[in-house]
Amino acid sequence: MSFLLSLLFVVIAVVSGVAFLGAGLAALGRGGLAPSLRGLAYVVAAGAAAVYAWGMLVVAGAVLTAEDGGTDSSPIIPCRTGVTASDYRIDDYRVWYVPVRFVCHRNDGSTYDREVPGYVNPTLAALAATGVGLGVSARFVDERARKP
Repeated sequence: MSFLLSLLFVVIAVVSGVAFLGAGLAALGRGGLAPSLRGLAYVVAAGAAAVYAWGMLVVAGAVLTAEDGGTDSSPIIPCRTGVTASDYRIDDYRVWYVPVRFVCHRNDGSTYDREVPGYVNPTLAALAATGVGLGVSARFVDERARKP
């Protein structure tokens, strides 16, 4: 179930990214500061959607590998660290959708992150903040231009 949900998030992010990119490129051609800022906000949102899709695709691959029951499936393959003594204490994993995380759980209660590249969540946060800033700026410029 977690694998299918991860793939659903990938599809939603890709479709959203394409829609944002199309809206952004259309707004950039209109001219004026407010439409240009709005267009840049959409393009940045498309970048954020692409980074999120990449992170969730990595998580989906890790889930697919973790749920593959068969020989050599215990301990959970994506959670292996290479230290045999601690690897055999791995008993479960969790998927976080925001922030994008694949968390391994040991039977002593400790957890640690695996699989998701370290740049995904900081890049996603930076792009989201930039997109919101550009959108607010576009609205501010638009309201200032309407006042006499």
